[in-house]
Amino acid sequence: MDPYQASKKTEEICRLAPVIPVLVVHNPDIAKPLAEALISGGLPVLEVTLRTKSALEVISEMAKVPGGVVGAGTITKAKDVKDAINAGANFAVSPGSTDNILEACEQQNLPILPGAATSSEIMRLFDLGYSVQKFFPAEAIGGQSALKAIGGPLPNVKFCPTGGITIDNAKGYLELKNTLCVGGSWITPQRLIENKDWKSITALAKTASKIVF
Repeated sequence: MDPYQASKKTEEICRLAPVIPVLVVHNPDIAKPLAEALISGGLPVLEVTLRTKSALEVISEMAKVPGGVVGAGTITKAKDVKDAINAGANFAVSPGSTDNILEACEQQNLPILPGAATSSEIMRLFDLGYSVQKFFPAEAIGGQSALKAIGGPLPNVKFCPTGGITIDNAKGYLELKNTLCVGGSWITPQRLIENKDWKSITALAKTASKIVF
């Protein structure tokens, strides 16, 4: 899978819903009901970050839920790509971009949403063929105004801004011409996960799915 094909696929994924829940899940036993709650709320694309020991098992469990498109987030090394594929991930998300990660994804046919934070990083990825990227950490590097400004000289690059996105600022990002969707963790507060309050998570997902699309 070359970068052009990868970006075509990630664009299709990003257009499935306005928000991609960014998930940090410690207990694989709640993976299925959590995925079901989010999908039933209108958010089928799920990013499971590789920040916990159980992350790969969580991906495997969520991948079994009908209607979901599960990705592996926090990809930081080439080995993560192979592990994500073996777990059943449909796509990868990285906080930044290295040649090793990009090459691993290309060789193993895993679409990637590569992370970029500066114009130079964005231009380098675009030069390689990646026209769909993750803008991270969005709020910390200028937020909506920065992303809008980048769209002037680089109109052909589309983004999924992530990092500091909330229900209060998501709409502003989604209204930008160069934003396909946003990534956020506000849909799955830890207290609701710990209480297994799937109804409340579904309600948050429904609200997020109707922000702008």
